[in-house]
Amino acid sequence: MHFDQLLAQAATLGSAAMQFPANWCQGRTAFGGLSAALMYQAIRQHVDSERRLLSLSTNFVGPLLAEHDFTIHVEVLRTGKNSNQVMAKIIQNEQVVVITQACFGARRNSNVRVDVVKKMSLKAVDERHMLPYQKGIMPEFFQHVALCPQQGGMPFSGVETSHLGGWMRFKDTPQSMNEAHIIALTDAWPPTLLQMYKQPAPASSMSWYLEFVQEPQLKADDWLGFEAITHHCKDGYGLEDGCIWSSSGELLALTRQTVALFD
Repeated sequence: MHFDQLLAQAATLGSAAMQFPANWCQGRTAFGGLSAALMYQAIRQHVDSERRLLSLSTNFVGPLLAEHDFTIHVEVLRTGKNSNQVMAKIIQNEQVVVITQACFGARRNSNVRVDVVKKMSLKAVDERHMLPYQKGIMPEFFQHVALCPQQGGMPFSGVETSHLGGWMRFKDTPQSMNEAHIIALTDAWPPTLLQMYKQPAPASSMSWYLEFVQEPQLKADDWLGFEAITHHCKDGYGLEDGCIWSSSGELLALTRQTVALFD
Protein backbone atom coordinates (compact mmCIF):
# COMPACT_ATOMS: atom_id res chain seq x y z
CA MET A 1 0.00 0.00 0.00
CA HIS A 2 1.32 3.43 -1.00
CA PHE A 3 2.21 5.84 1.81
CA ASP A 4 -0.23 8.44 0.48
CA GLN A 5 -3.08 5.91 0.69
CA LEU A 6 -2.37 5.37 4.39
CA LEU A 7 -2.26 9.13 4.96
CA ALA A 8 -5.60 9.52 3.20
CA GLN A 9 -7.16 6.93 5.51
CA ALA A 10 -5.78 8.69 8.61
CA ALA A 11 -7.10 12.04 7.41
CA THR A 12 -10.69 10.76 7.17
CA LEU A 13 -10.60 8.27 10.03
CA GLY A 14 -12.86 9.89 12.63
CA SER A 15 -13.84 7.17 15.08
CA ALA A 16 -13.44 4.36 12.52
CA ALA A 17 -10.64 1.79 12.60
CA MET A 18 -7.88 1.24 10.07
CA GLN A 19 -5.04 -1.23 9.44
CA PHE A 20 -1.69 -1.17 7.70
CA PRO A 21 0.04 -4.03 5.83
CA ALA A 22 2.98 -6.00 7.23
CA ASN A 23 5.33 -4.52 4.63
CA TRP A 24 5.31 -1.28 6.66
CA CYS A 25 6.70 -3.04 9.75
CA GLN A 26 10.00 -2.80 11.57
CA GLY A 27 10.26 -6.12 13.36
CA ARG A 28 6.92 -6.94 14.96
CA THR A 29 5.71 -3.35 15.17
CA ALA A 30 4.89 -0.55 12.76
CA PHE A 31 7.77 1.50 11.40
CA GLY A 32 7.83 4.41 13.88
CA GLY A 33 7.85 7.04 11.16
CA LEU A 34 4.63 5.63 9.80
CA SER A 35 2.73 5.74 13.09
CA ALA A 36 3.93 9.29 13.83
CA ALA A 37 3.02 10.46 10.33
CA LEU A 38 -0.47 8.94 10.56
CA MET A 39 -1.12 10.71 13.86
CA TYR A 40 0.15 14.00 12.44
CA GLN A 41 -2.17 13.60 9.44
CA ALA A 42 -5.14 12.99 11.75
CA ILE A 43 -4.17 16.00 13.88
CA ARG A 44 -3.74 18.24 10.83
CA GLN A 45 -7.48 17.97 10.09
CA HIS A 46 -8.24 19.82 13.36
CA VAL A 47 -5.92 22.79 12.75
CA ASP A 48 -6.27 25.81 10.48
CA SER A 49 -4.16 25.24 7.35
CA GLU A 50 -2.63 28.72 7.78
CA ARG A 51 -0.87 27.55 10.97
CA ARG A 52 2.32 25.63 10.35
CA LEU A 53 3.72 22.72 12.34
CA LEU A 54 6.31 23.89 14.87
CA SER A 55 7.01 20.69 16.79
CA LEU A 56 5.93 17.08 17.13
CA SER A 57 6.71 14.98 20.21
CA THR A 58 6.09 11.22 20.00
CA ASN A 59 6.38 8.42 22.56
CA PHE A 60 6.28 4.79 21.51
CA VAL A 61 4.44 3.08 24.35
CA GLY A 62 3.99 -0.41 22.92
CA PRO A 63 3.94 -2.36 19.64
CA LEU A 64 1.53 -1.29 16.89
CA LEU A 65 0.74 -4.53 15.05
CA ALA A 66 0.16 -4.89 11.31
CA GLU A 67 -3.13 -6.19 9.90
CA HIS A 68 -4.96 -5.52 13.17
CA ASP A 69 -7.53 -2.74 13.66
CA PHE A 70 -6.45 0.41 15.45
CA THR A 71 -7.99 3.83 15.99
CA ILE A 72 -6.51 7.32 16.23
CA HIS A 73 -8.05 9.54 18.91
CA VAL A 74 -7.40 13.28 18.53
CA GLU A 75 -7.86 15.81 21.34
CA VAL A 76 -7.48 19.54 20.78
CA LEU A 77 -5.88 20.73 24.00
CA ARG A 78 -5.98 24.43 23.18
CA THR A 79 -6.74 26.74 20.29
CA GLY A 80 -5.25 30.14 21.01
CA LYS A 81 -4.98 33.37 19.07
CA ASN A 82 -1.63 32.35 17.57
CA SER A 83 -1.08 28.67 18.38
CA ASN A 84 -2.66 25.25 18.72
CA GLN A 85 -1.74 22.33 20.96
CA VAL A 86 -3.18 19.00 19.84
CA MET A 87 -2.66 15.45 21.13
CA ALA A 88 -3.31 12.13 19.42
CA LYS A 89 -3.24 8.52 20.61
CA ILE A 90 -3.19 5.29 18.66
CA ILE A 91 -5.23 2.65 20.43
CA GLN A 92 -5.07 -1.04 19.53
CA ASN A 93 -6.59 -3.92 21.49
CA GLU A 94 -7.84 -1.34 24.02
CA GLN A 95 -4.27 -0.26 24.78
CA VAL A 96 -2.52 3.04 24.03
CA VAL A 97 0.48 2.11 21.86
CA VAL A 98 1.70 5.47 20.52
CA ILE A 99 1.04 9.01 21.72
CA THR A 100 2.03 12.32 20.13
CA GLN A 101 1.56 16.02 20.80
CA ALA A 102 1.85 18.66 18.10
CA CYS A 103 2.27 22.42 18.32
CA PHE A 104 1.21 24.74 15.48
CA GLY A 105 1.74 28.46 15.12
CA ALA A 106 0.46 31.34 13.01
CA ARG A 107 2.82 33.75 11.30
CA ARG A 108 3.35 36.89 13.43
CA ASN A 109 5.23 40.16 12.96
CA SER A 110 8.48 40.39 14.93
CA ASN A 111 11.62 42.48 14.71
CA VAL A 112 13.76 39.64 16.13
CA ARG A 113 15.48 37.44 13.57
CA VAL A 114 18.28 34.90 13.91
CA ASP A 115 19.35 33.16 10.70
CA VAL A 116 20.39 29.52 10.56
CA VAL A 117 24.16 29.15 11.01
CA LYS A 118 24.32 25.37 10.59
CA LYS A 119 25.67 24.17 7.26
CA MET A 120 25.03 20.86 5.57
CA SER A 121 28.18 18.81 5.02
CA LEU A 122 26.67 16.19 2.71
CA LYS A 123 27.94 15.85 -0.84
CA ALA A 124 25.60 15.65 -3.83
CA VAL A 125 23.40 12.57 -4.07
CA ASP A 126 24.94 9.60 -5.87
CA GLU A 127 22.13 7.13 -6.58
CA ARG A 128 24.65 4.39 -7.35
CA HIS A 129 25.14 4.13 -3.57
CA MET A 130 21.44 3.67 -2.78
CA LEU A 131 21.01 0.75 -0.37
CA PRO A 132 19.20 -2.21 -1.99
CA TYR A 133 16.35 -3.82 -0.09
CA GLN A 134 17.30 -7.28 1.17
CA LYS A 135 14.30 -9.30 2.33
CA GLY A 136 14.82 -11.04 5.65
CA ILE A 137 17.83 -8.88 6.48
CA MET A 138 16.39 -5.37 6.39
CA PRO A 139 13.13 -4.22 8.02
CA GLU A 140 10.06 -4.76 5.82
CA PHE A 141 9.30 -1.03 5.54
CA PHE A 142 12.68 -0.52 3.88
CA GLN A 143 11.23 -1.61 0.55
CA HIS A 144 9.36 1.72 0.47
CA VAL A 145 12.25 4.13 1.19
CA ALA A 146 15.49 4.95 -0.59
CA LEU A 147 18.57 5.77 1.49
CA CYS A 148 21.96 6.85 0.14
CA PRO A 149 24.39 6.83 3.12
CA GLN A 150 27.45 9.09 3.11
CA GLN A 151 28.47 9.30 6.78
CA GLY A 152 28.90 6.49 9.30
CA GLY A 153 28.72 2.74 8.83
CA MET A 154 26.17 -0.01 8.32
CA PRO A 155 24.26 -1.41 11.32
CA PHE A 156 26.16 -4.08 13.29
CA SER A 157 29.46 -3.27 11.58
CA GLY A 158 31.32 -2.44 14.81
CA VAL A 159 32.56 0.98 13.68
CA GLU A 160 33.84 3.46 16.26
CA THR A 161 31.87 6.49 15.06
CA SER A 162 28.27 7.19 16.03
CA HIS A 163 27.75 9.88 13.39
CA LEU A 164 25.33 9.02 10.59
CA GLY A 165 24.15 10.83 7.48
CA GLY A 166 23.02 10.66 3.88
CA TRP A 167 20.09 11.23 1.56
CA MET A 168 16.52 9.90 1.69
CA ARG A 169 13.25 9.83 -0.25
CA PHE A 170 10.35 7.50 -1.03
CA LYS A 171 10.86 4.94 -3.78
CA ASP A 172 7.30 5.56 -5.00
CA THR A 173 7.06 9.29 -5.55
CA PRO A 174 4.22 10.84 -3.51
CA GLN A 175 1.73 13.29 -4.98
CA SER A 176 3.41 16.06 -2.98
CA MET A 177 5.99 16.34 -0.20
CA ASN A 178 4.77 17.75 3.10
CA GLU A 179 5.48 17.46 6.82
CA ALA A 180 3.97 13.96 7.04
CA HIS A 181 6.46 12.66 4.48
CA ILE A 182 9.38 14.32 6.25
CA ILE A 183 8.28 12.80 9.57
CA ALA A 184 8.21 9.31 8.09
CA LEU A 185 11.49 9.60 6.16
CA THR A 186 13.41 10.98 9.13
CA ASP A 187 12.69 7.83 11.13
CA ALA A 188 13.77 5.57 8.25
CA TRP A 189 17.38 5.87 9.38
CA PRO A 190 18.55 3.38 12.02
CA PRO A 191 19.57 4.73 15.43
CA THR A 192 23.05 6.23 15.22
CA LEU A 193 24.42 3.73 17.75
CA LEU A 194 23.34 0.63 15.84
CA GLN A 195 26.45 0.87 13.65
CA MET A 196 28.61 0.41 16.76
CA TYR A 197 27.09 -3.01 17.52
CA LYS A 198 29.46 -5.86 16.75
CA GLN A 199 26.61 -8.29 16.03
CA PRO A 200 22.87 -8.05 15.28
CA ALA A 201 20.75 -7.00 18.25
CA PRO A 202 17.72 -4.72 18.67
CA ALA A 203 17.43 -1.06 19.56
CA SER A 204 14.18 0.77 20.22
CA SER A 205 13.17 4.42 19.97
CA MET A 206 11.45 5.43 23.21
CA SER A 207 10.76 9.12 22.60
CA TRP A 208 11.19 11.27 19.52
CA TYR A 209 11.01 15.04 19.10
CA LEU A 210 10.88 16.99 15.82
CA GLU A 211 11.06 20.77 15.39
CA PHE A 212 10.29 22.31 12.01
CA VAL A 213 12.42 25.33 11.18
CA GLN A 214 10.25 26.36 8.24
CA GLU A 215 7.31 25.19 6.20
CA PRO A 216 8.78 22.90 3.53
CA GLN A 217 8.58 23.98 -0.10
CA LEU A 218 9.64 20.81 -1.88
CA LYS A 219 9.05 18.94 -5.12
CA ALA A 220 7.52 15.50 -4.80
CA ASP A 221 10.68 13.70 -5.96
CA ASP A 222 13.20 15.78 -3.99
CA TRP A 223 15.92 14.05 -2.00
CA LEU A 224 16.20 15.13 1.65
CA GLY A 225 19.47 15.25 3.57
CA PHE A 226 19.92 13.73 7.04
CA GLU A 227 22.83 14.21 9.46
CA ALA A 228 22.81 12.90 13.04
CA ILE A 229 25.20 12.72 15.98
CA THR A 230 25.10 10.99 19.36
CA HIS A 231 25.48 13.27 22.36
CA HIS A 232 25.64 10.61 25.04
CA CYS A 233 25.18 6.90 25.63
CA LYS A 234 25.37 5.05 28.95
CA ASP A 235 23.57 2.27 30.81
CA GLY A 236 21.73 1.11 27.69
CA TYR A 237 20.24 4.46 26.63
CA GLY A 238 21.45 6.87 23.96
CA LEU A 239 20.54 10.45 23.05
CA GLU A 240 20.93 11.58 19.44
CA ASP A 241 20.32 14.80 17.51
CA GLY A 242 19.93 15.33 13.79
CA CYS A 243 19.23 17.83 11.02
CA ILE A 244 16.97 17.40 7.99
CA TRP A 245 18.00 19.40 4.92
CA SER A 246 16.54 20.25 1.54
CA SER A 247 18.59 19.21 -1.47
CA SER A 248 19.72 22.85 -1.80
CA GLY A 249 21.06 22.90 1.78
CA GLU A 250 18.22 24.67 3.61
CA LEU A 251 17.62 23.45 7.16
CA LEU A 252 14.06 22.10 7.32
CA ALA A 253 13.83 20.44 10.71
CA LEU A 254 15.68 19.27 13.81
CA THR A 255 15.24 15.82 15.31
CA ARG A 256 16.10 14.33 18.71
CA GLN A 257 15.38 10.88 20.10
CA THR A 258 16.10 8.68 23.08
CA VAL A 259 17.01 5.12 22.12
CA ALA A 260 17.09 1.97 24.29
CA LEU A 261 19.90 -0.44 23.39
CA PHE A 262 19.81 -4.23 23.76
CA ASP A 263 23.28 -5.21 22.56
